[in-house]
Amino acid sequence: MKLITAIIKPFKLDDVRDALHEINIHGMTVTEVKGYGRQKGHTEMYRGAEYVVDFLPKLKIEIAVASEIVDAASEAIINAAQTGKIGDGKIFITNIEQTIRIRTEETGPDAL
Repeated sequence: MKLITAIIKPFKLDDVRDALHEINIHGMTVTEVKGYGRQKGHTEMYRGAEYVVDFLPKLKIEIAVASEIVDAASEAIINAAQTGKIGDGKIFITNIEQTIRIRTEETGPDAL
């Protein structure tokens, strides 16, 4: 089992969700986050004053999947979230040692 953590632009969430549904991945956790990478923020004007926005709004998506479909899932996220511009995001893939469904106490891949 793998945990896919993707950081994406907020307006791409619906596209990513639809792409994951097409490959039968239906569960995900979405968190509003702020951060920056190579983009290093930007400057904005507000009421005539210029100020620097260091942390940009992003969404963090977390998806637990079987190891066999991790490549298909990450490819679906890339294709749906990519704009070709700086700040498109990142995908992190980590191992999951154990999963337990609280309601039924199922464990392992059955709990996904």
